[in-house]
Amino acid sequence: MKTAPAAGQLLRPEQIAVLRERSDWRGLALVAHAWLVIALAMALVAAFPHPLSWLIAIPVIGSRQLGLLILMHDGAHGMLAKRVWLNRLLCQFGCAWPTLADADAYRRYHLRHHAHTMQPADPDLILTGHYPISRASLWRKLRRDLLGLTGYAQRRAQFTAALGAADWAWARRLAHFWQALGPQCLVNLALAVLLTRAVGWYAWPLLWLLPLLTWQQLVLRVRNIAEHAAVPDGNDPLRNARSVRANWLERALIAPYWVNYHLEHHLLMWVPCYRLPALHAMLLSNGLGLRMALCGGYREVLAEVTRGVDGPGGRPRATGTFGEGFAQTGPG
Repeated sequence: MKTAPAAGQLLRPEQIAVLRERSDWRGLALVAHAWLVIALAMALVAAFPHPLSWLIAIPVIGSRQLGLLILMHDGAHGMLAKRVWLNRLLCQFGCAWPTLADADAYRRYHLRHHAHTMQPADPDLILTGHYPISRASLWRKLRRDLLGLTGYAQRRAQFTAALGAADWAWARRLAHFWQALGPQCLVNLALAVLLTRAVGWYAWPLLWLLPLLTWQQLVLRVRNIAEHAAVPDGNDPLRNARSVRANWLERALIAPYWVNYHLEHHLLMWVPCYRLPALHAMLLSNGLGLRMALCGGYREVLAEVTRGVDGPGGRPRATGTFGEGFAQTGPG
């Protein structure tokens, strides 16, 4: 694998200085924005309790749940806020625990991904290392996500692991559970009580748990696919991750908070998410666009990761190569 280029090889000093700035108020504003969008979607259902309002609210809430995980990711890198205590508070209490995640565990896992991107030691290879796949296989995965089967299986495995071994004493199992999922359960209990009082008994299962198990899983998979599946060159730091030129609807429902600029994040992981568009523009202006793995949208990504594969077994066709469409994308 080629060594990742240093910041000074990609950018001018004055550009680096701009990108390094972190902001407490921006981190607060982003977390508040995610929760405000969630609250407005829930208010829509409370005001108009109809299946149509549910169909609008569930994707919106699920997308913002993904947004909270994206902001947790920024916090795990220490970039959500300038003050360490505020970064941790926003990261855990505001983003991770409501979505049954833990920023500390995520950080340990995620930094291994950065250190070994698309290499045998990359822990994310299990998510994207088997692409390209057939269209039928992809749609089966997405259908399971949307029906909640993936989310249920993951939550069941998470809670089973948190309870520890079956032959442990119950006191030990409960202590292990508290350490693994205690804060997450308390925050969700508080959220359930709040939603029950504000909206009704159905609010937490319908407007929080259901999006978490369905739409959030769907867009999480699409995001993971877009970032590293069937990338052009797993050994090239400019082509072992992909950035997507997302339109406004994709940014709203699939790629909130600039997560579509994933290649830029891998090149300089100390850049806060709200400065990734500026980093992207700087890299293009510095003449690096043609060397970068860029894609024109998420529909194009899904076509790319199923290109050259035929049949339910994922049998490669005689024509087509991994990432062949990237040579035609170029900078936008």
